[in-house]
Amino acid sequence: MISSFFAKHGALSQKLTHYIPREAQVEMAEEVASAIDKKTQLLVEAETGTGKTFAYLAPALLSYNKDNDASIIISTGSKALQEQLYLKDLPLLIEATGFTGSVSLLKGRSNYLCRERLNRFMLESQRKEKALQITLVKIKNWSLKTKMGDVSEIDFLAEDAFIMSAITSNNDNCLGRECPCFEDCFIVQARKKAMQADLLVINHHLFFADLAVKETGFGELIPEAKVYIFDEAHQLPDIASIYFGESLSTRQLIDLAKDIDFVYRMELREAKQMAKAADQLRVSALDFRLAFAMDKGTGSWREKSKQRLMQLHVQRLLQVMQFLNAVLLERLGKSELLDHCFERLATFSLLFKKLNDVNSSGFSYWFDCSAQHVTLHITPLSVATRFQLECNKKNAAWIFTSATLSVKGEFTHFMELLGLQKSKAVQLSSPFNYAEQTLFVVPRLLPEPGTPGLANKLVEELAPVIRASKGRCFFLCTSHAMMNQLAIGFRQTLTLPVLLQGEKSKQALLKEFVEHGNALLVATNSFWEGVDVRGQTLSCVIIDKLPFSSPEEPLLKARIEDARLKGKDPFFDVQLPQAVIAFKQGIGRLIRAEKDKGVLIVCDNRLVTRKYGDLFLNSLPAMPRTRSLKNAIEFLKNID
Repeated sequence: MISSFFAKHGALSQKLTHYIPREAQVEMAEEVASAIDKKTQLLVEAETGTGKTFAYLAPALLSYNKDNDASIIISTGSKALQEQLYLKDLPLLIEATGFTGSVSLLKGRSNYLCRERLNRFMLESQRKEKALQITLVKIKNWSLKTKMGDVSEIDFLAEDAFIMSAITSNNDNCLGRECPCFEDCFIVQARKKAMQADLLVINHHLFFADLAVKETGFGELIPEAKVYIFDEAHQLPDIASIYFGESLSTRQLIDLAKDIDFVYRMELREAKQMAKAADQLRVSALDFRLAFAMDKGTGSWREKSKQRLMQLHVQRLLQVMQFLNAVLLERLGKSELLDHCFERLATFSLLFKKLNDVNSSGFSYWFDCSAQHVTLHITPLSVATRFQLECNKKNAAWIFTSATLSVKGEFTHFMELLGLQKSKAVQLSSPFNYAEQTLFVVPRLLPEPGTPGLANKLVEELAPVIRASKGRCFFLCTSHAMMNQLAIGFRQTLTLPVLLQGEKSKQALLKEFVEHGNALLVATNSFWEGVDVRGQTLSCVIIDKLPFSSPEEPLLKARIEDARLKGKDPFFDVQLPQAVIAFKQGIGRLIRAEKDKGVLIVCDNRLVTRKYGDLFLNSLPAMPRTRSLKNAIEFLKNID
């Protein structure tokens, strides 16, 4: 049935002009159909061009039985892919398969407008600048027309605008059924629809958030299903580690202080002591952040918490929370919002104490500093047992797919991280002709990574290549420092447009890159994956060095510690496989369609000089290789 659906004159060909059957796509679809039928676990690495989205969607839709209440859950790694599936791919395949079930899309809470918080923010902003008031009125007018309440629909507002956190809710500040806008709540409506859906499109963060909610015994976000499909599955281990751990940020404490102050100003004007106690919490949280004495970055909380100064700040925060708790206790029952704040404070106090009990074994204790806030985390060293327990609880099919799951043809690393030892693993090659479409370059005589002045040398050596490519180039970096240095250098050297990650939103930068048609985009981690630029608009991808994460990076550090406990080699069993998977994601940006051509340049001689370089090279498609940038320039000049 599946093979006939993908046949030359099958149901899919009736919906797609110029449709050409792909052998690898049919093979994947058959494997997915078999896993669904037998309710087994399946891992599929499908390289770019396989058509994996249709290869898992078609058998999932065709497996639907209206007499069976169990749902189909499709989870993606990003909101962008979520929307593409829901708005573009699913409608086409629903027609082609004759699927008659209901379909829904569910995002995380912060993607939906909170009517109550919007109303409150409008009250608070009455005496603020005119521009803010005009924006809020526009949002209010939009809220009266929108059906979904998805803030991504607000096209006049940047996705990273500061106002977003003020008009959306989170788990801490949501009032639940006590909210005056509960009956008209967009997130409640979206979740009701999701619970009734036969096919639900979510993302990985939401999947693990649902597990966390179910553990509390106070509800669920997504329904039980007979089929779970994870696209971009290589992201799952990191996301699982975060959700199976716990965290608390100074942002949460400051937001709590703001909400208590709002109650004082709007409802309980006589409670001056409450307002003062809330302000003490705000100031103590800010002082706690300043005590880390760094602009941004991560580190070991287990080590940092031993410092005398840090212990004093911890004690101060605990005392302030204890005092605020006593003050709020006297006023319970006088305000629904205040009662909710009291519950949040109790939760935060317990969690802060747990995060400061840093001697528990089996966990990594770490901190993450942003420009304004610090977050403390406790992360389990391994999530394999916990994740496999979830899989075993459900009598369902579990399908994991990505373009990058294996290292040198082996799935061992990914399987061990998630405990998927019973899974069948299938590797499918790309139909693209890399031998003719690409050239792979490791330039000679470049300095080793970390050498002073490396950015200037890269600008000098690669500017001629970028000119030959007529722009149309991604320069992917492994650090923000290198990214910024390169952007400065290329802007001084090139007359072409040079775009820099962070100066605009990701989608705005991609749109500008395509519209220019001759731009250089200098970026770091968020552009290594989930970016699809087809045609010769992107003709060259340059990578500054092999993407080894710092061994001090908290999640990696936890896995290194876990590997040592199990008697493994942390570098070869943990760091190297993770770097290879990230590397494969980066090079996957270059060739996205059958007629694409391009040059891949990796400015790291360790690919050639170190023994482990073979592991990277053997994980790549069969590209022609050269050490000469002159050959790259010649290839690019003839590309059109």
